[in-house]
Parts: sequence; C-alpha cells; structure tokens
Amino acid sequence: MSKVAGGKHVRRSERQWRALLARFEQSAMTVSEFCRREGICTASFYRWRRLLGETVAGDRPMPPANRSADFVDLDALSLTGPDRLELKLDLGGGLVLHLVRG
Repeated sequence: MSKVAGGKHVRRSERQWRALLARFEQSAMTVSEFCRREGICTASFYRWRRLLGETVAGDRPMPPANRSADFVDLDALSLTGPDRLELKLDLGGGLVLHLVRG
C-alpha cells in the first residue's frame, strides 16, 4: 500500500499491481528507487511480485500446442497385491502429499 496526503493508505487491485510491476520491468531502476518514486513499501512490492510470479506482464504463458499430457493412466490397482501401499508426491514448495493404503 502507498500513503497519500493525510496519511491514508491506498489499496491496489491485482490488475493495478500487475501494471505497476510491468512498469518496473520497463524501468532501469532498482526496486528501492522504483518504490520510493511510486510511494509504495518495498515489502509490498516483493510480496506482490512473488504472488504474481512470472505473470507480471499480464500474460500467462501458454502451453505449447504439441505438448503431451502430464498424466499417465496406470489402470486400477490390483486388489490381490501387497497389503500396504505407500505413495509420496513432492509437490514443490515444501508440500508433500503422502498416501497410505492398508
């Protein structure tokens, strides 16, 4: 948020932050110079840049048309298989999905 006359804060929408981050990408300024010029907190700048990731320019990257599916169907699990089945998926960002059967 940025301060305006009277000490009040301005709340920006996601679209406004996207435009702000796009302006930063076009500038040759450092983050602190840009934030000072725009009157925004550097912590807010970094937070929104992280939240919006690589989509700061406003366009989400399109997947290639010839890309195959990331999902591979392995059919149903056999009921006569081992009594216990354990599956761990590392989803990134410190998030792990752990499934146990049996």
